[in-house]
Amino acid sequence: MARNFKGPGHKSPNPKLVGRGIMEAIDTEGPFNDWVGMPQYYIHHLTVDSQSYRYLSPDKILGIELGKKVTFRYKETAKDKFIDKNSLGVVIDPSELL
Repeated sequence: MARNFKGPGHKSPNPKLVGRGIMEAIDTEGPFNDWVGMPQYYIHHLTVDSQSYRYLSPDKILGIELGKKVTFRYKETAKDKFIDKNSLGVVIDPSELL
């Protein structure tokens, strides 16, 4: 019986990086459709604290306002930094809720 058990001490060779900062700019391209049956998607080029990232989304409107503090997980490639799907969110500061 073959299993893909990596054990408790196993670490991923490419750990996810965490980004956080103020959303400075959003530039959207699309829609794109790479193959039949795949839903359309948009590429959002985001600038967060003077760093450029790319985020793929099925939505044309990202839904996050400029100037908001955001957090996300991402991976770096040789050319770009890609934000993981469903990891982009607005930071909620409890001190601002009062």
